Amino acid sequence: MAGKKNFPLRLDPKLYEVLEKWAADEFRSVNSHIEYLLRETAARAGRLPSPRSLGPGTETQAPPSDSTTQD
Repeated sequence: MAGKKNFPLRLDPKLYEVLEKWAADEFRSVNSHIEYLLRETAARAGRLPSPRSLGPGTETQAPPSDSTTQD
């Protein structure tokens, strides 16, 4: 597994408090919740490959498939 990229992130203290509470509600660390939110948003925007190719532990969901194909 490839390592993770470390970088400093500056957040407004009030935003951090919101993220901290939200992460606790989801049983995640603030760091993993930020990564989850960014990954989910990037996937929805079509900036990431399908969630299945992102590897284990990825919690994004694939868009619903069209099951109206005819035989």
